[in-house]
Order: sequence, then C-alpha cells, then structure tokens
Amino acid sequence: MSDKRLSEEGIKRLPVPETGNKVHYFAGAKLQGAVAPRGFGVRVTAAGARSFVMNYRLQGREYRYTIGTFPDWSAVRAVKEARDLRQRIDRGENPLEARKAEAVEDVKTVDSVLDDWMRRHARAKGKDGKERLRSADSIESALARLVRPRIGRIDIYKLSRRNIAEMLDHIQDTAGPVAADRARSHFCAALRWYAERDDKFNIGHAVMRFKKRAEGGARARILSDDEIRALWAATAAGDTFSALCRLLLLTGQRRCEASDMPWAELGRDGTWVIPAGRSKNKRLHVVPLSGAARAVIEAQPRAGDFVFSCSTGSPYAAFSRGKLALDKAMGDSAQPWVLHDLRRTARSLMSRAGVQPHIAERVLNHTMTGVEGVYDRHDYTEEKRIALEALAGMIERIINPPAGNVLPLRREG
Repeated sequence: MSDKRLSEEGIKRLPVPETGNKVHYFAGAKLQGAVAPRGFGVRVTAAGARSFVMNYRLQGREYRYTIGTFPDWSAVRAVKEARDLRQRIDRGENPLEARKAEAVEDVKTVDSVLDDWMRRHARAKGKDGKERLRSADSIESALARLVRPRIGRIDIYKLSRRNIAEMLDHIQDTAGPVAADRARSHFCAALRWYAERDDKFNIGHAVMRFKKRAEGGARARILSDDEIRALWAATAAGDTFSALCRLLLLTGQRRCEASDMPWAELGRDGTWVIPAGRSKNKRLHVVPLSGAARAVIEAQPRAGDFVFSCSTGSPYAAFSRGKLALDKAMGDSAQPWVLHDLRRTARSLMSRAGVQPHIAERVLNHTMTGVEGVYDRHDYTEEKRIALEALAGMIERIINPPAGNVLPLRREG
C-alpha cells in the first residue's frame, strides 16, 4: 500500500522495525510538483538508517535499486532520480546491472595498468616512427605468460608485496631465476611509470627492493651431449611443445619468434622469413631451414594460421605446462635449464661444427657492430644455409653416436 504523504519530516517519523528493514512506498506522492513513480519508497533499517529505493520488475525478476541515503539525498532529488530510473526501466534497461558494470569498469587492475604502459610507453612511436622499446614484443609476451595470469586481475591499489613475491616465486620455480628477474624488471618499470601518473598509487607500498634471483652475470648454460640426447628422446612423442623445442635447437631462433610462426612465413624454397615487425632487432631475418628443421615443421597439422598452435588456433603459449611435462620426461638426465638455453646451445654447436663466428651470429640474427655492421650488406643466405645444415649434422652425431640407440634425424632426399 502506498503512503501518499511524502515530506522530509514525514521520512524522519517513519517507524523503525525491531529487526531487519521495512520499505515504505510512496508511489503517486507529489512533492514540489513532481510525482513519485511506482516502486519508489523509503527503506528503514532496525538501526534507524533511511534510504531511498526503487523497486521494479524486469523480465519476470524483481530488483531493488538504492538511490541514496537520507538526509544526504533530499526527498525532492530522490523523486527526480526515481522518475529517470522509471523511464529507463520502461525502455527495457536494467539500472542495477548497469551500475554493477560501471563499478567493475572503474576498478583499475594490474592488467589495465600493463595495457596502458605497453600502449603509451613501450610501444609508443618515436620521431623515427619506431617503437620506444625495441624489445616490446618480448616484454609483452613475458608479461602475458608470467605476470598477468598470477596477478592481472588484482586491483592496483590493493596490490601487495606478498602478491609480487608469490608471483616471482612461481616464475622461478617454473621458468627459472632469470625469467623471474626479467619479469620483475618489466613489471616494476610499468609500476614506476604508473606511479608518476596517479596520485593515489604508492609504489613504495606495493614494491620493495626484490633482490635478483639469478646468480652472477649473463646466463651461460648450455646443454651437454647427454642432455641433448635426453631431450631428443623425451620429445619423440611429437606433441606441439616437443616439436617447438626441437626446432629451437635446430635453428637457434628466439622462442616467441618460433612459437608465433605463421605458415605464411615459410617459403617454397625452404626458407623461413621473419618480418622486421616480429624480430627483436626489428630487421627482416631469413632463416634457411635445414632438412631436419623442415621435417619438424611439416609434421605439424595445418589446423590454422600458425605452425605451432593451441586448440583455439592462436599461437602456442603453454610454455610453463609444456616445460614441466618435458622436465618430468627427462627425469634426472638433465640439470635445470630454460628454453633460451637451447639458443645458446645451438650457437655453441655451430662453433663446434666449424661454422665461422660471424656466420653463426647472423644465423641468430644478432646485430653486427662496427665497420662490418655498417658496410657489409651481403645477405649471407647461402652461408646461413650451410651453417644450419652443419648444426643439424652435429645434433645428429650427438643423438646417434656409434654405440647409441636413438633414431637419427630425418632428412629430405
């Protein structure tokens, strides 16, 4: 039943229930020329608090929208707000669901901060038209794999040292201390950038001086011959991650450049052309694939646009899960290692196979410095082809020694 008498004094005199709350409805009540719509009322709690509400039904469900508390909201203002709500409801809108959606959008999460940092800083274009950070692709990949899944949905203002410490512990356990250090460096750079833009965010509260987890300087780990044999045996099943590991060892290319490889980058002449937009140094890179490398690629199902793809058709990204399974398959045959060690191992094997250093460096697409980098414009495609065949031959001799029982690499005739 509606109570037609609506006034500030009348609201103050509404009875207080012994328990819970009670809503007094004022549909049709007039106040300074405004008529309260149906569903408009005042809710009174057992504690004596009063607030204006709007009850309504939509698609068979009943909702209650709290307009505001009394006396922060006057009766006149509440009635006007209720009339606007009633019009929205009559048009089929749901004000309560819209309010919830707006509340979610207003939360500034770690993910949204990283999105802003990548767009406005890491990928911002300089005067030369190039992205500010040359390694933006690898940084974005590291954040997507290592940081976002663990803390991406956390409110940036609720981010704690514990959140970051647990994330780094997980990264170190699954991907190694070097990966943890790099993730820490990228993430802290994004937080420092954001702290300069938001008065409310206190980076000192969220981040302490997390020490580096990797000992010494640059990583120097390469796989031994026994470890290479163990790796090859453990990847014989031919699943996507296993094939990716074999290709990384056979080519020495960077992990994300291989995992994100589309079929369109492969030429009929047996070359893999990595465009400048996907290479770390932003230069087009031609990789003349060896017969063994082509065999690995050709064994992959053409289920989409990418050579190494997941079930959704996007590039393979389950590196942590794949590495854990591979480590288990290798057992005690290898000491802890990370995927980037395959690149370093390939480089070392090329030297062992007699490949000249400046050719091996070009196979890995390292930037050449000094006079050679400025004046030598030869593409070295044929030299790189010979180097990669030599690499494949060296790997075959390692995994198939005279007394071994490992199947040799398959070659194209």
